[in-house]
Amino acid sequence: MATQPHRTQSERGKESRLGARGRLELDDVLAALLADGVVTEADCKRVRADVRTARGLTELHPLVLVANLKLADVREPDKPLSVEVLTQWLARRAQLPYLKIDPMKIDVGAATQVISHAYAQRYRILPVAVTESQVVIATPEPFDERWHADLAHVLRKDVQRVVSSPIDVNRYLAEWWSVQRSIQRARDAKSDIHDGRAILNFEQLVELGKTGEVGVDDRHVVHIVDWLLQYAFEQRASDIHLEPRRDTSPIRFRIDGVMHKVFELPTPVMTAVTARVKILGRMDVAEKRRPQDGRIKTRSQGGREVELRISSMPTAFGEKLVMRIFDPDIVVKEFRQLGFATDEEKLWREMVERPHGIVLVTGPTGSGKTTTLYSTLKHLATPDLNVCTVEDPIEMVSPEFNQMQVQPAIDLDFAAGVRTLLRQDPDIIMVGEIRDLETAQMAVQASLTGHLVLSTLHTNDAPSAMTRLLDLGVPNYLIQSTLTGVVAQRLVRTLCPHCKSEQAVDEPAWAALTHGWKITPPERVFGPKGCLECRKTGFLGRTGLYEMLRITPKLRALIEPAMDLTKLTSAALATGMRPLRLSAAAQVARGITTIAEVSTVLPPID
Repeated sequence: MATQPHRTQSERGKESRLGARGRLELDDVLAALLADGVVTEADCKRVRADVRTARGLTELHPLVLVANLKLADVREPDKPLSVEVLTQWLARRAQLPYLKIDPMKIDVGAATQVISHAYAQRYRILPVAVTESQVVIATPEPFDERWHADLAHVLRKDVQRVVSSPIDVNRYLAEWWSVQRSIQRARDAKSDIHDGRAILNFEQLVELGKTGEVGVDDRHVVHIVDWLLQYAFEQRASDIHLEPRRDTSPIRFRIDGVMHKVFELPTPVMTAVTARVKILGRMDVAEKRRPQDGRIKTRSQGGREVELRISSMPTAFGEKLVMRIFDPDIVVKEFRQLGFATDEEKLWREMVERPHGIVLVTGPTGSGKTTTLYSTLKHLATPDLNVCTVEDPIEMVSPEFNQMQVQPAIDLDFAAGVRTLLRQDPDIIMVGEIRDLETAQMAVQASLTGHLVLSTLHTNDAPSAMTRLLDLGVPNYLIQSTLTGVVAQRLVRTLCPHCKSEQAVDEPAWAALTHGWKITPPERVFGPKGCLECRKTGFLGRTGLYEMLRITPKLRALIEPAMDLTKLTSAALATGMRPLRLSAAAQVARGITTIAEVSTVLPPID
């Protein structure tokens, strides 16, 4: 182990008192906090009084006891003494590194092989990194070194210590070994099935799952799936990818639009987990050769109802599953939360609050079109209006709408769906996507008969939506008489508000971003730094960039069979359309995101 840095006699005296008994004691912690000017004498008395009057607190770690009272930090009165702040203080006191445990960056399988669960629990230690020559151990008890020499001797590796939150250590002590046991036992059960030694074969276990009777042998798979879903909700994942491979199969989450590898399962266990998810999604478990769709409705640990849309795809090593997570708190937002500027929100409301017309939202897959449409429908859906949708598939079931799903197997496509909705006395119709001429014609017909129609198209910018409709075969005079407006959008990651740092403006990059427009660079911009809240990425959440095109009489006159898109775009800009690049520049100037981030989603300059 590395040599500890030299300490003064007073520092050694303080440390010896703080850790004299090995495990931290509340009185010693309070005395050290008082000596370091972190709390006041009155705070110490308050903590002791709270511990004396409350029951069941004696087993809690001293840092948790102090943090529970949300005391003010004397050094920074605006910030409460959280467990993380106190853990960082303790790490400095013990002269050890501080680590915020991020399971997504830890090989849990390797970590749980280092020591037994009983040994880890006895000393409150957690392996967080394992290499050929070194093991890093996280502990909330930096002065308890009883295990250190023994572990170094047994493992024959350099053992390094880091200080971590007692809450995190206790949580992952309970979770990691439990999940690994379930994985191992599920793998053993699967092996026994292949060897013919199991009492129930895998197909019988599937049948038990269909009837809701979970057998002894598949309770481990149930545990793995339950843990996986809750972990995804906690990490704010929008998608869960289960990807089978030859030996070990990765699980990846998409968080803020970026894929992260979070776990690996043995492929036989992945097969069992996939079967369990298909059962929950009411999919055909026996059918593995063709793609399927399903849906799961569950709840997060906070009690919120969450929907998951499941899609399966046959691959070389088995079925790949993608679970798209639709949390109502995330999918349905206020217009300002979507990233609309004040003028953009005003223009959008003017377009969608009309009694009739067609409003299109365009952009590539994953650009937030669904979120924009659902949030808009939620805003428009009042008791005196009949809001109907036809989707493929239904993204999120909402009680305010009448939703119908496309069923190609019985010839219920978008066009047939819109035709049906027109007989249902609708006020507002949402068509999931305009893909062909028949659907476009039905949307136009619905608009002409006095309905507001919302839909999506896949185009790079707003003016291109009109050429796309012409390419589909919609007559130009029908586009002129029905199209109200088009919004092109993209999603970009937003800077973490807790840690973003001020930076100098990169003027060449700003000039490239605002190419063709003379816009003065802002006095300051912000960049990513990384903190506990954003898991060291520097980004937290996403926001929208919008290009809003309202169809004015001048633009209607330009919609012709042989329309010049360049001329139309120039006219749109002259009438006030702000392109995506200027929307992106405005978000950068506000300190919401960075030039590098928006450059990854903007269409190329012609």
